[in-house]
This record gives sequence, structure tokens and C-alpha cells, in this order.
Amino acid sequence: MKTLLLLRHAKSSWDDASLSDFDRPLNERGNRTAPVMGSWLRKKKLKPDLVLSSPAVRARQTTQIVCEAAGWAGPVQYDERVYEAPVQRLLSIVSQIENEVNLTMMVGHNPGLEELVEALTGESCRMPTGAVALIELNVEQWQEVRRALGKLKWLIRPRDIMS
Repeated sequence: MKTLLLLRHAKSSWDDASLSDFDRPLNERGNRTAPVMGSWLRKKKLKPDLVLSSPAVRARQTTQIVCEAAGWAGPVQYDERVYEAPVQRLLSIVSQIENEVNLTMMVGHNPGLEELVEALTGESCRMPTGAVALIELNVEQWQEVRRALGKLKWLIRPRDIMS
């Protein structure tokens, strides 16, 4: 069985209109919620063998903050294919993960992540910024990943643990 954590980047800033979408950084709320999510993941005793992240500034910052707060020092790969990826591309990326990896965390964007949860599990759910979902995949190898082969074990939003 393979396990996939999906993390939507934390809240980003729209303050600087001169920045491209790719270059938008986290805002104050994002910088506050990302370490909370990382600490929560640490308590769940989850340690990804691999973190795959969009290289967009807000995703990169979220990845670094969450990994530090979670105590993860494993490999992180920034993959430009994750940025603004439609669901079919995300499925393709997941199916190319090395089989030695059992638990992967992907850090990305909507609507792709919400569509990936639905494609893998059949469950439609809202993933606001900073939300993380855990999907168990009924496969032995990542290459076997297909639609409807996963089970959504949980989805947690920053407001669920910060309120």
C-alpha cells in the first residue's frame, strides 16, 4: 500500500500587483498557519520518504516551513509540472514516483489538488489554503495508481486545529 499526503500551499499575498502569480509569497496568515500544520503532522508521526512540491514561491515557502515544523529532513523535489497542474498531469506525476517510496507528500495548488482527491477517492472535498489530506492507495507500486483506487483517511484544515 502507498500513501499520499496532499498539502495545499498556505495563504499567499496579493499585496504586490507587480508580482507574477508564480512569485507571490505567503502572507502573514500563511506564515502563521504553515508551522501549525507542520506541528500537527509531527504529532501524527508521519514522515514522508519524499516531498514533491510546486516551485512557486508560496508553495516552496509552505514546503520549507511545514517540513521544518514537522521535523522532516528527507528529500524535497521541486517539480515545475506541479505548478498549475490539471488532475491528469498530477496523476501522471504520482505514477512516476520511485517504488522505494512508500509515503509521499505533494505540495501544490487548487483546483488540481481538490480534483486529485476526487479522482483518487471519489470524494469531493474543499481544500482551502493550508489544508492537508491523507490518501491511502490500494497499490503496491506507484505505477499502478489509477482513478478510484484510493481512500481518503482524513482531511484537516488550519481552522480545524487553530480554533
